[in-house]
Amino acid sequence: MRTRTGFGLAAVASCLALATAVTVGRGGGGGAGPPLAPPKGPYAALGDSYTAGPRIPGRHGRPAGCERSDHNYPALVAARLGLRAAEFRDVSCSGAVMDDLSGPQSTDDGVNPAQLSAVTRATRLVTLGIGGNDIGFGELITTCVKTGVAYRLEQRIVGGAADGAPCRDRYAADGTDEVDGRIRTAGARLSGVLDDVRRRAPAARVYVVGYPAILPAAGTDCAALGLAPGDVNYLRAKERRLNAVLRERAQAAGVGYVDTYTPSTGRGACADPGVRWIEPLVPAAPAAPVHPNARGERGMAEAVLHALGVTS
Repeated sequence: MRTRTGFGLAAVASCLALATAVTVGRGGGGGAGPPLAPPKGPYAALGDSYTAGPRIPGRHGRPAGCERSDHNYPALVAARLGLRAAEFRDVSCSGAVMDDLSGPQSTDDGVNPAQLSAVTRATRLVTLGIGGNDIGFGELITTCVKTGVAYRLEQRIVGGAADGAPCRDRYAADGTDEVDGRIRTAGARLSGVLDDVRRRAPAARVYVVGYPAILPAAGTDCAALGLAPGDVNYLRAKERRLNAVLRERAQAAGVGYVDTYTPSTGRGACADPGVRWIEPLVPAAPAAPVHPNARGERGMAEAVLHALGVTS
């Protein structure tokens, strides 16, 4: 067991000191044909920190090290569905990787049991938000912020290309992109996880929940993350590729995919505080750096509810 923090971004803020569209597959039987009635539970919510909602008040459940919020999207979905406490199990945990679905996860404050233990033959709804930690996205952001700060400093002193991408150059040397390889590996592992979920809960509607937009939809202006201009494009492309692979694997497994990227476009970490779903390196609202705030979790909940056929 390894100790991790959500998306590996606990150290990201210190780097600055150095200078509702939905794509749905069958979802357990909800493809072509008449719409299915919303499930009434039991509901098992699995995932990493983007599911758990670290630092969004108030903290809920054990272990405390998972930093699970009672206002994350699973809690909001369960409330809208009218589920009783006994019909809802949120086992998401900050820092989770796919290994933590089938085995216990050690956190800074307690051990989270294998998340798949919450999925049984009685389960009727499963949401799963996973993959970011498997590709090392926190480490990727941290490295890109550090190289971005150094790049901007160098630009001020000696000048040079205005559209540099030092982080991309580090990860995509010699024509081989290391991050793309990680994404392919994560996709293959997700297929095995989804097969396991379907075996454990054959009657459940299952949805893979994608990641919301972190960066602007276009352009390279994202001062709130301290990135070099070319690396804004690079990281945007990596997140889109990860979401595309999550969607492909969900559809291949015959489960649903919830697109949270489209409704969050223009609401990433570099957007105005009044509209953004994702907080920057120095959050202005209660949330972990480069993670969803309460508005973001509400937006993700709406995307899931739309997939379930629940309207306002």
